[in-house]
Amino acid sequence: MLSEKGKHASATENRRFVWAEVIWPLILELNEVTFTLKQFQEKRQKVCEQKNIPIMIPSRGLASLLQKGVLLKEKEIYSIHFKLIPYMRLKADCNYATAIHEVRIK
Repeated sequence: MLSEKGKHASATENRRFVWAEVIWPLILELNEVTFTLKQFQEKRQKVCEQKNIPIMIPSRGLASLLQKGVLLKEKEIYSIHFKLIPYMRLKADCNYATAIHEVRIK
């Protein structure tokens, strides 16, 4: 009998998905460290349509990434943590594990 994922595992999976499929590609497309909620929603919608998944699945990922400190919000603008900017400038792959590691280094 398979058990369902716990609350924390689902949250991590949502963060990973939103980071890898929506936010990081959006940052690279815009070539900017910032994006608006509208830009995020448009990108999320496209990804959900392409992958044929309901929008509910990645809907909580943005807030979760804010809580983890990977993203910052000021008024209506979201931005990536300053330690992730070199990855953006190099157009390098920055997976969720790398982002979390960079943000948590003291």
